[in-house]
Amino acid sequence: MSDTPAPRPRRWMLFAPLGLAVGAGAGFYAMLRGLQTGDYDPRGVPSALIGRPPPEFSLPPLEAAGLPALSSADLRAPLPRPVIVNFWASWCVPCIVEHPVLMRLSREGVPVLGINYKDRATDAAAFLQRHGNPYARLGRDEPGRTAIDWGVYGVPETYLIDRQGLIRWRFAGPVTPDVLDRDLRPLLRRFA
Repeated sequence: MSDTPAPRPRRWMLFAPLGLAVGAGAGFYAMLRGLQTGDYDPRGVPSALIGRPPPEFSLPPLEAAGLPALSSADLRAPLPRPVIVNFWASWCVPCIVEHPVLMRLSREGVPVLGINYKDRATDAAAFLQRHGNPYARLGRDEPGRTAIDWGVYGVPETYLIDRQGLIRWRFAGPVTPDVLDRDLRPLLRRFA
């Protein structure tokens, strides 16, 4: 007879997958409830830059667009009014969706500044020729370094800079008419 203890039944391990499934189901249910009540925003990835000035940058212009270049100096206080900074690319389908909203803001006198992200200059110029140019200034971030410094997850991504030169709002995804009316217009009025 051996002194080794008899193996204990490991029935509890049979319940581990069930426990994981219950936990995942509870999390999914909480997310759905949050979507229903408005407490959960799937695009609501927080930005560490909210309430702070934009990072330092200096970008070359998109020469074919004939617009001035863009740098962090253009976003320093005091600004005459709040400005929009929009990261975009010609290869970005959601950028086409939001473009009419940017054109509308530009026509209404809101300064829209663009940062063309990881794009060929010829493609970016052709995009603006085809869809119109809402930008008052436009810089090219071909390597994507400026976007990294801003914490951009992907294009399009839009920021609101107040008159004191502080980032007050960030939106990942296309700025649709609904986002414009629900989120951006109230902020433009508040920080005017």
